[in-house]
Amino acid sequence: MTTDCDLLVIGGGITGAGIALEAARRGLSVILVETRDFAWGSSSRSSKLVHGGLRYLKEGKPGLTRESVHARAALMRDLPGLVEPQPFFMAHYAGRAQGRWLLGAGLAVYDAFAGVRTRCYHAADPAAWLAPHVGRTGLRGATTYLDAKTDDARLVLRVLQEARAHGARLVNYTRVESLLRDDGGVCGALLRGEQGKACELRARSVVNATGAWADSLRGSMGAAPRLRPLRGSHLLFPLWRLPLAQAIAFMHPRDGRPVFTYPWEGAALVGTTDADHREDLAQEPGITRAEADYLFEALAWQFPALELTDADVLSAYAGVRPVVASGHADPSKETRDHLLLDEAGLLTVTGGKLTTFRAIARDALARLAPRLPAAAHDGRPVFAAPPVSAALAALPAPLRERLVARYGCAAVELVAAAQPGELETLAGTATVWAELRHAARREQVRHLDDLLLRRTRLGLLLRDGAAAILPRVRQIASQELGWDDARWAQELTRYRDLIARCYALPATARSAS
Repeated sequence: MTTDCDLLVIGGGITGAGIALEAARRGLSVILVETRDFAWGSSSRSSKLVHGGLRYLKEGKPGLTRESVHARAALMRDLPGLVEPQPFFMAHYAGRAQGRWLLGAGLAVYDAFAGVRTRCYHAADPAAWLAPHVGRTGLRGATTYLDAKTDDARLVLRVLQEARAHGARLVNYTRVESLLRDDGGVCGALLRGEQGKACELRARSVVNATGAWADSLRGSMGAAPRLRPLRGSHLLFPLWRLPLAQAIAFMHPRDGRPVFTYPWEGAALVGTTDADHREDLAQEPGITRAEADYLFEALAWQFPALELTDADVLSAYAGVRPVVASGHADPSKETRDHLLLDEAGLLTVTGGKLTTFRAIARDALARLAPRLPAAAHDGRPVFAAPPVSAALAALPAPLRERLVARYGCAAVELVAAAQPGELETLAGTATVWAELRHAARREQVRHLDDLLLRRTRLGLLLRDGAAAILPRVRQIASQELGWDDARWAQELTRYRDLIARCYALPATARSAS
């Protein structure tokens, strides 16, 4: 690694990836380092919605909603197949606070910002036909509208891929051991890789984009904490147990918080909680029993006939959000605005939303402008239109669009490297085997969880962390990563322990009554 660059970005989530891409597009030399794996933190554990921020209207922040709506539209335009439209359905019940007229007023503003009307009201009978499993008692009707969804980890990887194409250098499993300082403030970092090798890297500017961990790096400089880490937990079910034709949004019967479930990558995703995360941030988070019971309580109210239990759950996961502390007792009332702090030459960029990562990146570079060479982006599209080979063109349109959106210019290589049968999808998912081979070959995979939880999402979508396909995954890892029997055994033990601790339901099972 060279020891000098214009910009050192610390953190490989969506915020750091967006800043690296925007800076590289402007001709700056960029190095991004990530302590663990790319998208290891909340950027792979979000609710996976690219939404316009309807809740921010209620909080009196129409500007944030407008920015989010426009960002959502741009991502759906630029990355079809990765950022996809998601219809939403919200039922209205007698005696419930979230009524038709209040929601309709908010959605009218939402649609006005988007420049297109998507909202529609349905009387009780048509509403029951649209969502046949929702509770019927007191049902008065429903409102439908449009938002969007994505594979959050894959979005990060696609942004990083574009940053690399513009010259950025990206290094995972490399931690910042200490910050370097001179008379002008922070001027670089001492880095140490997973194997123990260290180097000093000097940069004109340094960005702290470590999300919920940002206060740790700031604390090494003596700065006071500014964040309130909040945990959001989720459940995944097979679609045959929680059948959905669109997203269902509703208010939790206990506290009125919004809850949703929607079809995602072949499963039904349910979320989310909002709880203070007081555990050690160095440890991978997992759902608590109380959070799981909270989500089951919501599902039992909205889908009483389904009688969902622990045995139906494919997987669970929890992410820690980097929320700026503002003193509210209720975690859900904390602001979701992003925060920029310039402290002795270290620019901390944290908070904000997945949807608005590009706007956050532009704000960060505007703040850094006095310290960086003047540059404007080169005019190329943010997400380059990839070439399409004959083999790629011959694929069914949905698969072709999926691969192009997720892998960009690498989609041609992915298809060319596929072995016989590897362009077939794995049952219960939209993933093809060739994605595993390509990730192992080209996407800086170090560990088994990199491959199954972030490069692909099979560890979430298939029961027991995709245990049934591990023998075939072993073959790919042997061929592409050179893992021998001893390395595979080591990775398998590590992975199984991780799934049991962080991606499965805690004990005290909820059974059918």
